Amino acid sequence: MGGLEEGLRRAARLIEESSYLVAFTGAGISAESGIPTFRGAGGLWKKYRPEDLATPEAFARNPRLVWSWYKWRMNIVFSAKPNPAHRLLAVLEERGVLKAVITQNVDNLHRAAGSKRVIELHGSIRRVRCIACGFKEELREPPSEDLPKCPSCGSLLRPDVVWFGEPLPGEALEEAFREASRCDVMLVVGTSGVVEPAASIPVYAKAGGAALINVNPEPNAYTGIADVELRMKAVEFALKISRLLGIEV
Repeated sequence: MGGLEEGLRRAARLIEESSYLVAFTGAGISAESGIPTFRGAGGLWKKYRPEDLATPEAFARNPRLVWSWYKWRMNIVFSAKPNPAHRLLAVLEERGVLKAVITQNVDNLHRAAGSKRVIELHGSIRRVRCIACGFKEELREPPSEDLPKCPSCGSLLRPDVVWFGEPLPGEALEEAFREASRCDVMLVVGTSGVVEPAASIPVYAKAGGAALINVNPEPNAYTGIADVELRMKAVEFALKISRLLGIEV
């Protein structure tokens, strides 16, 4: 425990002394809000095959199946609430310490917690877009139709998320790497670090001289290169680090 406590104190010092702190988050930060992860123990890809549910080919082959799965996921996301880890980042931004959140998540919980500067690398499950005309719409609840149609052109709508085999939004990716190049400390929370190109962002920050704080209950792609390794869940980290920083979450 002494090692963990010392690691938390080192993390707190790095955060307090940083001039440009950036957070990089993955599914683990939202797991304790009840949103299933993909690659951890009991993750979604242990039960489902990505090529059956999260590829353009799957949608073209069986859009009804893909939409049924996404509406199940949307029901979970729409009922989820931000947890102390989301709120910690929002408070750090409010205080001027945290400059941006780069997230691989599509649940919008960072914004719900109060974060303003959020870079969404993989889109948002709370938004739909037309496969033909590019129409986009924010959702207040999951669609009621089996196959939602575009109100503009009548074509199928799809979740506005990045599927396997699709490129990340160029503007978001450029902005993320730009923030990684500017930061002097990057707080990495709840990610396996295996999905490229997003996984390269903390490595890029480290190569540019930033210190990495790696928060994850299991070893991940950044274990071994992180300056501070904290083998713990996101909420436990948030509660303990907030006490050290003297803030309430």
